[in-house]
Amino acid sequence: MKVFKFGGASVRDAESIQNVAKIVSLYKGEKLGIVISAMGKTTNAMEAIVDSLWNKNSVEFHRLIQERRTFHTSIMDALFQDSTNSIYQKIGGEFDALTDMFENRVPDNYDFEYDQIVSIGEGLSTQIVCAYLKQEGFLTHWSDARKLIRTTNRYREAEIDWEKTQSLFEADFISRFKDVDIQITQGFIGHTSEGYTTTLGREGSDFSAGVIAFCCDAQSVTIWKDVPGMLNADPKSFENTKKLDRISFREAIELSYYGASVIHPKTIKPLQNKGISLYVKSFIDPQAEGTIIQASTSSDHLIPSFIIKHDQILFSISPIDFSFLVEKNLSDIFDRLSKANAKINLMQNSALNFSILLDEQKVNTEEILSLFEDSYRVKFNEGLKLITIRHYDQKTIDMLTKDREVLLQQKTRETARFIVKQ
Repeated sequence: MKVFKFGGASVRDAESIQNVAKIVSLYKGEKLGIVISAMGKTTNAMEAIVDSLWNKNSVEFHRLIQERRTFHTSIMDALFQDSTNSIYQKIGGEFDALTDMFENRVPDNYDFEYDQIVSIGEGLSTQIVCAYLKQEGFLTHWSDARKLIRTTNRYREAEIDWEKTQSLFEADFISRFKDVDIQITQGFIGHTSEGYTTTLGREGSDFSAGVIAFCCDAQSVTIWKDVPGMLNADPKSFENTKKLDRISFREAIELSYYGASVIHPKTIKPLQNKGISLYVKSFIDPQAEGTIIQASTSSDHLIPSFIIKHDQILFSISPIDFSFLVEKNLSDIFDRLSKANAKINLMQNSALNFSILLDEQKVNTEEILSLFEDSYRVKFNEGLKLITIRHYDQKTIDMLTKDREVLLQQKTRETARFIVKQ
């Protein structure tokens, strides 16, 4: 079997869903496990619904639900020939149950409530796409990820119980291919041993595809995007980007770690473990070759890739008594940073200073300052950019740093990184 993943942009409206059916028709006779995200910007809308429930804002809660109901109904009206199709009742029931949450549920754990509500978006999209494929004559079954992917109880960042998940796929998902050609399931979500819904982190649908491929020993995974494959830079920010025709699992992990947004960082590992090739292809031009990610590293160095992180903040931390920074100090610094849940994008130390770069929007500057005020002097610079170049050459460095003040730089044999003023 093959695993396909379609993100929110590829199912954002009726025309897009019809395009999914056209892509699937290119693989007649093959067994497909298809992972689908919530439609369009539904995840953002569901997050707003969680907030309105949490804040007990009844007017906003019901307004947002009605907006999502109208959005999904309009898509169904464009897809289905018969308004008595059972899909209308199913989707209506989902929204009715969501509406009832305001009266029936008193939230006391935000992350738990988040997972129960935000995951509804994937349930809606997969039921609609499954019903449409059935209408078009495909042998299709809707599979519930909340009964297949077992996770820990760490809501919003759940971790996979691989052994149990494997057994659940063997008991149901794999054997069901005897009767159907296609199984549609949800990205991004799983379940606890108690049966509560969990999510795998934002943009976790790619990871879901990797989990399914691993458990089913899939032939390959294809992630369908609105770009021709993995590009060497963000096409929204740079002209004349180049497609990476073939890269290694190792290179994909490095690019994801540095911030490339095409592949979720957790996706690669389960595929690498079993040697399952990953393709990134265009749902706009589905017969084009795209990018293949596999074991060989022979092509990794052919094209420089560069990633820009905006809105960075650089902290410089030094002991108040001007003592040298030794292992004991560094251990203490990391311990304090962990209390602030700080995710470090770059770090560097000298005899007296330890510098860290963080995402400005993900950190509370005042909290960082207060955590260190008793023993350290802390300075910071806001509004910075982090430029990362894989397989750099001088031409690329000059292009990206021209007329910019470089505050800090690091180079290894394969990667150059620069912190510059925005």
